[in-house]
This record gives sequence, structure tokens and C-alpha cells, in this order.
Amino acid sequence: MYQQPLSRRTVLRAAGAALALPFLDAMLPRLQSAPSTFKPWAKSSVAAVPRMICCYVPNGVNILEWVPKDSGEKYTLSPTLEALKDFRSDVTVVSGLGHPAAQGGHSGADTWLTAANLKAKPGADYTNGVSVDQLAAQLHGKQTRFPSLQLSDMSGTGGAGHSNTLSFDANGTPLPAENSPRRLFDRLFVPDTVGDRAAALKRHAERRSILDDVAAESAALNGKLGATDRRKLDEYLSSVRSTEKQVERMQSWVDRPKPNVKDTGLQLGSKPMDGHDRPMWLDVMLELSYLAFVTDVTRVVTFEWSREASGYGGSGENHHELSHHGGDAGMLSKLAAIDRFHLSKLGRFLGLMKATPEGDGTVLDRTVVVYGSGMNSGAGGEHSPKNLPLLVAGGRKLGLKLGSHLAHNPTKSPPLSSVLLSVAQKMGVETDKFADSAGTLTGLV
Repeated sequence: MYQQPLSRRTVLRAAGAALALPFLDAMLPRLQSAPSTFKPWAKSSVAAVPRMICCYVPNGVNILEWVPKDSGEKYTLSPTLEALKDFRSDVTVVSGLGHPAAQGGHSGADTWLTAANLKAKPGADYTNGVSVDQLAAQLHGKQTRFPSLQLSDMSGTGGAGHSNTLSFDANGTPLPAENSPRRLFDRLFVPDTVGDRAAALKRHAERRSILDDVAAESAALNGKLGATDRRKLDEYLSSVRSTEKQVERMQSWVDRPKPNVKDTGLQLGSKPMDGHDRPMWLDVMLELSYLAFVTDVTRVVTFEWSREASGYGGSGENHHELSHHGGDAGMLSKLAAIDRFHLSKLGRFLGLMKATPEGDGTVLDRTVVVYGSGMNSGAGGEHSPKNLPLLVAGGRKLGLKLGSHLAHNPTKSPPLSSVLLSVAQKMGVETDKFADSAGTLTGLV
């Protein structure tokens, strides 16, 4: 769909003279993304269960227009958060928190859900920890086809410090992300053929055989190693055992049918790295997350909307470039527009879940949504791990308190991991500590 560009001839006529006029932005044809026609289901197809999705935006936000001026339940929505006014009672705004151990810069996605110091291990360039979503996946993944889903605008894991994923296993190893709506839909909902099932069983058997050989050879090697190398080998074997369990559970799901889901209204051809497709791609990836929840194929999703130092606004604007605003008023205004664009997509996703009855409430009532960034671009464009933009939505029937602004002093506040611990506990994880948390966050639980 095209928006009619402003004619050069029209501009010259309006000027009343034939001048050598430069090209203006208004003269360029502007592609308009096609609005989604996807509709929420009349009701969820499964029993009410706890779920969580963590949505990450890169490059920080215009923090000056993001943080409300007052706090508490009667706070005034900031100019940016006005985009979520229809969901005010479903969202708690948390400001002033940060990751004390993080280094800042463009490694925000790597540490957002781990709170790790990536340089904590002497002699190592990069060391991460487990992400909070994987604690929930360890608990809930036993009941679902997929323990968790990792989504991003770039597939795979990316590079250390510029990860394409928010999820890290117990050893701090990144879990690869999917960026194709079509591949994700096929993986979740397209039935496997007889040939597909046979190939899967063969693949699992071959993998299991390789793992058995690795375990046997490692055991034989163990007695010949020193203490340091034995510790390294133990970490490796732990990873092997985890992989064995994954193979076993995948085998158990091979002959169990996938949910019957049609692709009606899903724009599965949307491209993540296309500025024009950007709004459509965000919509469809969130719609697929919604479908994964209402069919219970997974209860845990992480979604990196863009990798750090990347991203687009609603009309294809360069998000990363605008985050280096240096305090420029024009760039800050455009950055705030991108923030509102992102929140409009979040609001639509919340609306899908809120409109879907489930048990004694709605899907949103038992789905925790964590939204934010691991970077604060600040008043001058600096990339700081302090005063990170953060929203928590949904999960009311899990015990989360919603509808307020929990404001903290960025220099003295609890670490953001207190929010992560709060979410983990509401997902049913039995732990009283996560990363550098000092306990759960008062006002949220």
C-alpha cells in the first residue's frame, strides 16, 4: 500500500516560482504496512496455566518521555506511556532499576534476563549465567512440546556481547532464536508426515548414540585429568546430560499430534530485517506467541524485537542511529515516536490475551509479560545499565500487583533481578534468590 507522495511540481507551483528545490522527505513514496487481520480466539483451548513472555527492545528509549513524573497507583502516564492508556490497570511501570554487574554498551540483551557480569571470570572474554526464563522452562517444559521458544529478528545465537537471543541455559550457553514467522508456524502447528516422524526418530537415535559415545570417552578420560580440567569436564558432561534429556523428551512427542491451528490472518511472509515489513513482522511474531500460549505448546517465550545496535521504527527509521542522540531535541522526538510505536504493538498483544477467556479469567490474567531494555540511552545518548525502562503486565491471578508506578532512585534502588525473582516465583519456581537479587520487589508481589 502506498501513500501518495508530494509532487515536486505541486511544491514549485505553491512557491510561485521555478526554483531549484532540493528533494524533501515528503516527496518520497512511503510504503504503509498492511494492518493485521488476525483475530483472538473465542476462548483458550487449554486449562489455565502460568505463562511468561519477555519482550526486549534494543538501544534504550527516550527516558525523558518514558518515566512518569509521579509514582503510586494514581500516577500520571508519561507522554510515551500514553500509548498504553487502555491497559493502565494491567501494567505496572518500574523505574530506577538496573543491573549493577552489567558493563553497559551494546551487551544489554545478553544480561537483561541473567544480570550477569560478562567479564567476571578471570581470563575469559565472556561468561554468562542462566536466564530467568530457563528456570521457568525447567519447571513447565515437562508438560509442553517445547520447553521454551526463543524469537528474534535475527536467527541463531549471534555473537558474544551482541546476542540474537535473550535465553541462556544453566551453563550460560545461548539458546538459538527463530526469526521466520513461516518456519515458526510450521514448527508449532503443521502436522508431521509419516516420513517426517521416521526421519525425526532416526535423527534422535543417531544423536543419542553420539552422546553415549561422548559420555563413555569422557568417563575414561576423567581419571587422567587434574582438578581444574576435571571441573571443566564435569561442566561439559552436565551439558551432555541436559542434551540427553532433551532428546528423550523430543522422542516422546514425535507421535503426539500438534494442535490444529489455521494460518488465517497471519502474515507469515513478513521479513524481520525489512523496514517496510517491520510492523507486520512484530504483529505476526506476537500473534504466534499468543497461539503458542492458547494451545499450550509452550509456556515460556523470549522475544528480542531487535538485536542491539539494530532495529527499525514504524516507518523504517534507524533506531540505533537515533539512540546516539547526544541530547538533540529532534532525534529525541523521533526516538520517542519509535518507543510509542513499540508500545502500540505491545498493547495490541495485551489486547489479544485480555480478549480471550480462560478458566475464571482471561489468558492475560495468567501470563506475565516483562517488557523493556537492557540499556538506557539517557539524556545524552550514553549506553548505561542503570535506570532501565521496564514494564510488567498481566499475571494478576498469579499474584502480581498491577496498575502503579514503582519509582526507585537509580543510585540506590534494588537491582532489576528483584523483578526477575518475583516473576520466577509467580511462575512456580521455588527459589528465594536469583543472580544479585536481594529479594522480591516490594509493590509488585
